[in-house]
Amino acid sequence: MRKSSLFFLGLTAEVIVFSFLLVHASLSESFQQDVLAQKSALVKTLRLTDLCLFTEARYTRHLSQADLNTAFQDHPLSLEHFPSGSFTQPYVKNETP
Repeated sequence: MRKSSLFFLGLTAEVIVFSFLLVHASLSESFQQDVLAQKSALVKTLRLTDLCLFTEARYTRHLSQADLNTAFQDHPLSLEHFPSGSFTQPYVKNETP
């Protein structure tokens, strides 16, 4: 068997597996709507705040509750020492008059 035939056989198998994954995702999405509605109701009932993405620093836990200078609280020229600070941008509240 030639190498190109093996390549196309492997490519065909990967496309078939990928199509099964897409079909599974579309079917499971319709089944998960009820669970998502229940979780949304729980969040509203408990009045939960923003999602906590990072646990390292207090200014990366809840981005909407941190000020822009918190990362530089030790010194104005200090470097970011938590990796999560480089993955997020500061939360800027849109204030319209």
